[in-house]
Amino acid sequence: MDGARDIASQQNSDRLAIFGARRFGAVNWLGLWTLYVKEVRRFLKVGTQTVIAPVVSTLLFLIVFTQAFGASRPAVGGVPFVEFLAPGLMIMAVLTNAFTNSSSSILIGKVQGAIVDVLMPPLSAAELTVAFVAGAATRGLLVGFITAVTSAVFMAAIGAEMRIVSFWPILYFSLTAATIFGMLGVIGGVWAEKFDNLAAISNFIITPLTFLSGTFYSIERLPEPFRAASQFNPVFYLIDGFRSGFTGVAESDLIVGVLMMLGLNVVLAACCYFLFRSGYNLKE
Repeated sequence: MDGARDIASQQNSDRLAIFGARRFGAVNWLGLWTLYVKEVRRFLKVGTQTVIAPVVSTLLFLIVFTQAFGASRPAVGGVPFVEFLAPGLMIMAVLTNAFTNSSSSILIGKVQGAIVDVLMPPLSAAELTVAFVAGAATRGLLVGFITAVTSAVFMAAIGAEMRIVSFWPILYFSLTAATIFGMLGVIGGVWAEKFDNLAAISNFIITPLTFLSGTFYSIERLPEPFRAASQFNPVFYLIDGFRSGFTGVAESDLIVGVLMMLGLNVVLAACCYFLFRSGYNLKE
């Protein structure tokens, strides 16, 4: 037995001497970048479905609401309705597409048995988390950017204007929305056993959070206890903070929103890390 072990050890040593040992530093940058590029190419390959379709859907929301209510709807906090509505739709496009990208990627890999191709390479749990979330954030931000451009063109056509009052809330809250929902997508994709499970998360968690967060209205119009409940909805802070960069008006304290989103990012990152490290629902 010892002789066989010695022979195997010697063969392994000879193999390393011929091909050279693979060494990584603290981060496997090549593997991380490769997985990230794979995630980006995955959604770009079907760009009509993953990028163009969400942009068209968001633009339809903007057209329908402005044409149906724009003329009669009063200004919201001194902001014309269309200028109030457009940023909310943009950030909604960012977060929904970020969630969809990471959740569908992981679940499809599990259903097709291809998730092993991601788990076998020398990638740590942290590297897997970063690659999947970065890929999801890229899709969300790309859809959000194209939505912003098309919305600006539409607003100009109807005589409205998309202004940028402060750039930092736009940058911070869009990046935060993309990463938070990218991580929620990772958690959902790992937990889900079939597409019905993902649909349940989207229909009963993601959609209510986005639609009841002030996307289409000011939360000041809500009766109690719904107005108080909105203060605990993280999507409200994402939308309100992002919108304030365009309108200069915020319904919440931006510092509170910044700190809450930072804390939520840390908690979700830890959850994703431990899911990948444990192999929960991935290595069975």
